[in-house]
Amino acid sequence: MKKGVTFGVFPKGMTTREVFAMAKAHGLDGVEVSFAETGDLRLDSTPAEVAAVKTAAKEEGIELYSVFSGVYWKHAFTYEPEMETAMKMGYRQIEIAEALDCNSVLIVPGIVSGAADPMGDIPYDVAYDRALECMTKLAAFGKERGVRVGVENVWNKFLLSPLEMRNFVDAAGAAAYFDAGNVLVNGYPEHWIKILGDRICKVHVKDFSTKIGNINGFVDMFSGNMDFKTTMEALKAVGYDDYITAEYGCCKAAPEVRIATLSAALDKLLAY
Repeated sequence: MKKGVTFGVFPKGMTTREVFAMAKAHGLDGVEVSFAETGDLRLDSTPAEVAAVKTAAKEEGIELYSVFSGVYWKHAFTYEPEMETAMKMGYRQIEIAEALDCNSVLIVPGIVSGAADPMGDIPYDVAYDRALECMTKLAAFGKERGVRVGVENVWNKFLLSPLEMRNFVDAAGAAAYFDAGNVLVNGYPEHWIKILGDRICKVHVKDFSTKIGNINGFVDMFSGNMDFKTTMEALKAVGYDDYITAEYGCCKAAPEVRIATLSAALDKLLAY
């Protein structure tokens, strides 16, 4: 397995090249880049802008392997007024991944919402049907381009069990982007890994304090309740041999300290 870090752990204001250089300096193999509404990789990025990101990674000695995005919390596939925009972004994210030689994308498949929530009432069954329709189209588009659509398990009140995630990605022809830390609030990573098996295209790791039990419970690796040894054993048992991507790290620390800490934690993790 390889050591990766997601673009989101770096401070805002750092250039893409600075991110790649810092990752390399601290012994990371690759960076998961961000597709967003602003920045180098976005809906209207020119071919030259995308190529510049690829060139910077090559020159800094960093591999690009995945493109993640947070845009689907705002432009949700399950929220009817945003579905068209979400699909445009999904297609573009996959195109950018192909151009960067990344073999996967991370996509939040949708949100289940109550009547009092900002998006209004999006019932579970309606969300499921809308998300499945969208992910099926995106997965087919990605397959033609050598890019796996990784559906991430997140705190969206949707796809709440490994059995449901397995059935959903199978029906869509998609993959699972497994986030081990997100499971701890109500489950066990090793169970998800065994059930999802080779459907897992990429893995996010972070730690979580179950005592806190809410969004503030994400903590530095090896300071929460994650059983990293059991998680790594489960990944090896299903034949996973790809990037382990750190997604959270001492956000109040200086960037160099943050990335050095993450790199050291990944070394410890991969030693299991």
